[in-house]
Amino acid sequence: MGCQCRSNDELQQLVDEAKKYTSNGTVADYIPALEKANPGDLSVAIYYPDGKGYCAGDVRGKMTLQSISKVLTLALVLMEKGEDHVFSYVGKEPTGDPFNSIAKLETNKPSKPLNPMINAGALTVTHMIEGASVTERFQRVLHFIRELTQNPNIGFNEDVARSEYNTADLNRSLSYFLKQHHVINEDVEELIELYSKQCAIEMDSQDLARIGCVLAMNGKDLLTGKQIIPGDIARICKTFMVTCGMYNASGEFAINVGIPAKSGVSGGIMGAVPGKCGIGIYGAALDEKGNSVAGIKILEMMAKKYSLSMFNL
Repeated sequence: MGCQCRSNDELQQLVDEAKKYTSNGTVADYIPALEKANPGDLSVAIYYPDGKGYCAGDVRGKMTLQSISKVLTLALVLMEKGEDHVFSYVGKEPTGDPFNSIAKLETNKPSKPLNPMINAGALTVTHMIEGASVTERFQRVLHFIRELTQNPNIGFNEDVARSEYNTADLNRSLSYFLKQHHVINEDVEELIELYSKQCAIEMDSQDLARIGCVLAMNGKDLLTGKQIIPGDIARICKTFMVTCGMYNASGEFAINVGIPAKSGVSGGIMGAVPGKCGIGIYGAALDEKGNSVAGIKILEMMAKKYSLSMFNL
């Protein structure tokens, strides 16, 4: 059993094996622009701290970050506002509920979101991004992600952002509830616009693997030598990825794969294997929990082949 990937061909074998599972899922249809995705698309990339990387599948295919962006905005806001401020408005506990549920907001006192990985918590975090306008605040997010990927060409998909904004009634409901309970205090439409653009930031699986590697190495890009994210904040982000990162399938994923990971309904999954590597996956066909069907299958195979589980130590 090897401990590190050695070639693109190794990964291609995993893609070929996992691709047959794409027929077991469906693309996200509640955001019309995402419904256009090809459910058969599948790619994987792995990136190591020394700069070596391997990839396979439809590697030129791009995905929007969707909920994966929640990890990155959390890191940014923790860097700007500090732990005490952020966690006075959002909690640290998993919910066991769907990511867009309002149920716990109504039953918990005080009415603050239980964690930053559910939509209510992510909206609260996005609310904290500093700037005088939606444009300025979004540029802060975009600049941060470009630094993490070392890719100045990272942008956002305007069609997806517009589609999300136009169909964001449930997120509007969550935002108005949060505003009523003094968790947020900004114009809801501006918040929804910013959140929609954040979720529509677009990249390929190789870019995603590079971000995962920075998190895996406690926030440091070893190639440039820069500490992009403070180590304690990277640790917090990875912890949320373990406890809440795969929606309400996070416990099962921790047992079967055992790495910090965050998924999005576009079919992306970002993995950060502590001290080892970053993984980026794109597979548009989703299971009933909103996770990439084939993406999870690839990660299960990778965890066994390369001994990735953090619980094997």
